[in-house]
Amino acid sequence: MSIEIANESGVNVDETSIVSAARYALDKMEVSPLAELSILLVTLEVMEDLHERWMDLPGPTDVMAFPMDELDSSRRPDAPDASPALLGDIVLCPAFAKDQAKTAGHALIDELHLLTVHGVLHLLGYDHAEPAEEREMFALQKRILGEYQDAVAALDKRDAQRSTDDRVLGIAGLESPAAAAEPPAGETP
Repeated sequence: MSIEIANESGVNVDETSIVSAARYALDKMEVSPLAELSILLVTLEVMEDLHERWMDLPGPTDVMAFPMDELDSSRRPDAPDASPALLGDIVLCPAFAKDQAKTAGHALIDELHLLTVHGVLHLLGYDHAEPAEEREMFALQKRILGEYQDAVAALDKRDAQRSTDDRVLGIAGLESPAAAAEPPAGETP
């Protein structure tokens, strides 16, 4: 799965983390590994222009999704000429999302993760124009985002434990298995 990100917003954010949230959502939704996704972070002015041009609504917004190709799920995996499908573009506006994050009581990156998952779901055909659609989409968004946060927390916990283990082994004059597997600086395996 190819995910490209470009930050033209002027706001410093963890782009790798945003890509990770998008990849997690796409994996959870069982999107083809051949899919391609583009994420663009823009300024308030650019988002306002896009919002007015494409939605005919005034002012900026937090996220917009622009679906592209339909993924052909009926295609056999062994069929020749399988080619990547361009899922679409997600456009995020960190400057707009800052106030939402503050109101929600969480960090900007958490808001951008939420908006990324929201954008992925829009690209996959989910909408929230009708009450039943909104319940379905927002429940799915909440579940995926919660599972993503749990997975990140588990990785952070594992990394912290490894760091502690390495420190203890170093104090004892031993080398951790991970460090023993790494070649000395300047050498290649």
